[in-house]
Amino acid sequence: MKKLNKILTITCLAMLALSSCNTDFLETKPLDEISSSDVFTDPDLAQAYINGIYLNFHKNLQKRMKAVYSDEGHRRDDSGALAFNRSQLTADVIPSWAHEEWGSLYQNIRRCNLFLDEIQKADFEKDSYIGEVRFLRAWLYHRLASLYGGVPIISKSYQLTDDLKAPRNSYEEVVKFIVDDCDAAASALPDVQTGLNNGRATKGAALALKARTLLYAASDLHNTTVFGGYAHPELLGYTQGARTDRWTAAKNAAKAVIDMNLYNLYKATPGPADNIVQNYVDVFIKKQTEEDIWVRFETPNTTGGDQNLAMMNGPNGYDSEGNNAPSANLVDAFEMKDGTKFSWTNPQHASAPYQNREPRLYANILYEGARWQKRPAFSIGLDPVGLVNVGYSEKWNAATGTVEIVPGLDSRNSPFNPWNSGQTLYLCRKMVDESVLPTYDQGKWQAVSWRYFRYAEILLNYAEACIELGEDAEARRYINMVRTRAGLPGVTEIGAALRARYRNERRIELMYEDHRFFDVRRWVIGPEGYGKFYKANVTYKLKSDKTTSAVPTIFHEVLEERAWLNKAYFFPIMRDELNKNEKLIQNPDY
Repeated sequence: MKKLNKILTITCLAMLALSSCNTDFLETKPLDEISSSDVFTDPDLAQAYINGIYLNFHKNLQKRMKAVYSDEGHRRDDSGALAFNRSQLTADVIPSWAHEEWGSLYQNIRRCNLFLDEIQKADFEKDSYIGEVRFLRAWLYHRLASLYGGVPIISKSYQLTDDLKAPRNSYEEVVKFIVDDCDAAASALPDVQTGLNNGRATKGAALALKARTLLYAASDLHNTTVFGGYAHPELLGYTQGARTDRWTAAKNAAKAVIDMNLYNLYKATPGPADNIVQNYVDVFIKKQTEEDIWVRFETPNTTGGDQNLAMMNGPNGYDSEGNNAPSANLVDAFEMKDGTKFSWTNPQHASAPYQNREPRLYANILYEGARWQKRPAFSIGLDPVGLVNVGYSEKWNAATGTVEIVPGLDSRNSPFNPWNSGQTLYLCRKMVDESVLPTYDQGKWQAVSWRYFRYAEILLNYAEACIELGEDAEARRYINMVRTRAGLPGVTEIGAALRARYRNERRIELMYEDHRFFDVRRWVIGPEGYGKFYKANVTYKLKSDKTTSAVPTIFHEVLEERAWLNKAYFFPIMRDELNKNEKLIQNPDY
């Protein structure tokens, strides 16, 4: 992509020109302005306009990860997130939601439509430009459909003189619209983008979006009766046709990406001497790998503030903020290194819950005693080794004859930024660059890419469709590709047991990549995803000889009581949108 300052300069000029009023009382063309006709007849300006579409849906992408709106994570001291996780959504308020929503998505769709309308005037080769914008429009509609179900399909740039009131299209129609845009984009886009264009949409990105859209469309939420009394089921899912055909379409779409033979799992077959934990860490820390299908590249200058995951998610004893803290529920989902299930009822597991676990636990989660980076100057004197210390120690005070509780350096009562500690006593390592010490006083930020699509998801999408079509052997083959890279033995289950094993595998492999939020909904497992939310309790107990144990006692306990109402399978259309457009029909139970 072009340098950010050039993008912003040209894009802002183009946007200002498009929003200004046309006047014809002067026939001379101003030398200090860019007209709308210039934007769509000049290839560089047209590309800059597309850059503006990218920038608008990249905004605040990582500010609050969707992990905190599911059973993956916890937003530190955010009562709004708890309200969301208790299904307290209304047509007036979606608590704490800091991501895309109806209005912002449609604003960007209008930018796409305006481009597609106006670019027809251009006399340069414009097929790839059109393909790129149709992909971006498909992405925006995919997000709308994933949140709201059927939505109005707007495929032209409305003017003020047009009738702006449009009814919702059926969910089936929206899916077809997305797929058509993806197919058109795939036929026009290159297999690979290079140089300054690296990071733009490709054929693989368009096919990956098609595969994800069709996977969602075949899932339970859109093919089973969840809201029996709702008068407009066509807005929520399919009311006709064979579901088997939909799973077949999802399978074929994922296979089309695989058959491009462009992508591979990073370090797909680790050798005996390989560091499997580091291999997995590198998938998300390296700027780009052969696993990436579509990524957003970052620089230290564009990743500051809330968008910087090293600052957001790291331990407070390192001057980080301890946000997006992984749940104990998620930690329990990681298997043992031999592929068996972790269980607190197993005395050996319970006595040392972080030992002999699968490599992805160590690559993704920071826990009590985990080795981390060198501490900053203000805390290194208390911990020269660099071990995460979120627990508490019982210390005997001989002078007072009492037991004192000494908080860890990264705990909620740490001497360093105690308000910045996560409440679950776990921290997210995934997508955090250990080589960057993100202290406020030094102003250092990481530059880690955000993966919208990567090959592991495509393999799992394909496997899920195979499971639902009864093709268990084929499903196991692709699930086990992902597990082999993770250093785990292959799965052997069939039928319902294989489906359950697959869902756990997907939960682990794709954690914190904004999949679990949608998976809980499309699988219609809301009560499972929004039940009791657990945290760790970590204490170094006082022994009978008045010395403190070097081994902590660890168990999981309830942090929050969450709740699920079925209405939360879909977002409400906000009241101001309903007031502006009486043709809109509200989603059920709002």
